[in-house]
Amino acid sequence: MIEVAAGVVGDAQGRVLLMQRLPGKHLAGLWEFPGGKLEPNETVAQALARELREELGIEVLASAPLISIPWRYPEKSVRLHALRVTQWHGEPRAREGHPLRWTHVWDMDVAAMPAADAPIVAALRLPARYVITGAPRYPGPLFRQGQGKNEASASRWADKEEVMAGTLYQLRMPDASREDVRCAAAAWLAGEPSMHGRLLVNHDIGLARELGVGVQLRAAQLRELRERPLPPASWVGVSCHDAEELGLAARLGADFATLSPVRTTASHPGARSLGWKRFAGLVADARLPVYALGGVGPADLERARDAGAQGVAGIRAFRDVV
Repeated sequence: MIEVAAGVVGDAQGRVLLMQRLPGKHLAGLWEFPGGKLEPNETVAQALARELREELGIEVLASAPLISIPWRYPEKSVRLHALRVTQWHGEPRAREGHPLRWTHVWDMDVAAMPAADAPIVAALRLPARYVITGAPRYPGPLFRQGQGKNEASASRWADKEEVMAGTLYQLRMPDASREDVRCAAAAWLAGEPSMHGRLLVNHDIGLARELGVGVQLRAAQLRELRERPLPPASWVGVSCHDAEELGLAARLGADFATLSPVRTTASHPGARSLGWKRFAGLVADARLPVYALGGVGPADLERARDAGAQGVAGIRAFRDVV
C-alpha cells in the first residue's frame, strides 16, 4: 500500500487547485489534487507540506484531515490521505511542468480525475450534519432569521456553496403512505427551493427520481441493485452497519454511507453498539465518506471527525434543526 498525501488548496473565490498528471506517468492526463508519496518517517502533514513546496512553491502553514481513502488500481494499491490546506503562503506555480487550473468544487468532473479522487470530491461537497426527520414544520430551517413565510423570495436564498455547507436532510416517514411522503417532500421543496440539492427520501428510488432528489438506501437494497440508481446530480446514501455493507456501498457508486449504531440508542435498545474505536477502524477501510449515526449529535462532531467521519447524522439529537 503506497501512502499518498493530497492537498485541497482553495483561493479567495472558493475555487480549488487541480494539477494534471504528466505524460508517461500512472493515470497520465487526469486531473488530481496536488501532493505525493510519503517518505520514510514522514507524517501525512509533513509529506504534504514538502510536496506542495516542491511542486507549487508554496509554504503550507496549517492543514486539517478531510478523508482517507484506500484504493486498489490494477497496477498498484494506494491510501490517499486528503487534507484541507487551511493556511498557506506564496503563489502556486507549476515548478515541475504540471498544468494547473482553479475550479469550483461543483464544477469538478470526476470522470476526468483518478477514481480514488471521487470520494474526496464527495467529501468536499457534503456538509457535516445529516438530519433524519419526518415531515418538517413550516417554515423550514433555511428561512433567514427575521423573515416570515410571506417575506421569503428566491433572491434571499443562500447560493449553492453556502447552502451545501449547512445540513443534509433525509425525509423518513416509516408509518406514512407513499402519497403522504410525496406530499410532504413536495411541500418542503416548494417552500424551500434550495432543498433540491440537500434532500433525500428513505429507500424509495422511484419517488426520488420523480421528485428529483436523493435517496437513502437500506442495506438490504445493496444486494438487489446492480448499478447506481440515480444520476450523479442526486445524492445516493446507504445505511450500513459493517465492513461488508460499506464495501458494497462503494462498489455501487454511492456518494456516502451512514454507519451505525455508534452508541446505544433509545430507538434500537437491543442493537450492539460499535463504539468509537470500532467505528474508526471500519471508516479507515471505507472507500466513501461516512457519517456517524446512532446515539450521536452535533456535540459529537469533533469526536466523529477524529474517527475519520464526514460528520454526524441523527434524529432525536437534531430536533432543534427542523
